[in-house]
Amino acid sequence: MNDLDFNGKTVLVVGGSSGIGNAIAQAFRRRGAAVHVWGTRAAASDYRSDGGSDLTGLHYAQMDVGDFDAITASAPPFDRLDVLVLSQGIVLYNRREFEPKGFRHVIDVNLNSLMVCSLKFHDLLRASGGSLIILSSMAGFRSTKGNPAYNASKAGAIGLTRTLGEAWAEDGIRVNGIAPGLIETKLTKVTTDHPKRREATEQRVPLKRLGQPDDIAGTALFLASPLASYIIGQTIVVDGGLTLA
Repeated sequence: MNDLDFNGKTVLVVGGSSGIGNAIAQAFRRRGAAVHVWGTRAAASDYRSDGGSDLTGLHYAQMDVGDFDAITASAPPFDRLDVLVLSQGIVLYNRREFEPKGFRHVIDVNLNSLMVCSLKFHDLLRASGGSLIILSSMAGFRSTKGNPAYNASKAGAIGLTRTLGEAWAEDGIRVNGIAPGLIETKLTKVTTDHPKRREATEQRVPLKRLGQPDDIAGTALFLASPLASYIIGQTIVVDGGLTLA
């Protein structure tokens, strides 16, 4: 038996249109799952020019996770769900998170929508004895000077993972999380596209390289598999050792 075989399983990756979420979606697809993704653009074809997106073989739907009523009212094209991955996330630079409007927007997308999505699919996950995986960040464990909302949202995501892990265990739902380090995606281009910043960061990482989206995808496969059947409420840090120092 292959514990990482997801044939016959249905997976939804919120934020699965690009970056880490897209890598996770494709990892499940390659292992046999029927994978649905939610993204912000009107159609899957709108991502063709985006180098960080591969929607081949995925079922795409547009969803603004900042619109909680839209999430609640949505009618998903599946009646079974085995794995829900919540990978949505934004960050605002140039001190916009120090403004009430910017702070609130980041919190809504990065934290509040996690709970709305979790509640939306709770019953389907309970019926399948499924797995919920919440993406946070190493920022949830340390300060990020220029981004108070991003930091607070990721710390909140870790707390939510713990609490839902305990609360929903009795429903047969395993809730766990992943806290990526600096992963090379469009959200981190402010560092990765800046040679001096990139080099300085790589030198701080014990593995001496930035993370790739596939580094996170492997952890998601593990958490959703029978290999992690006795793990609940945990957030696994996947950062190449960056937070060890």
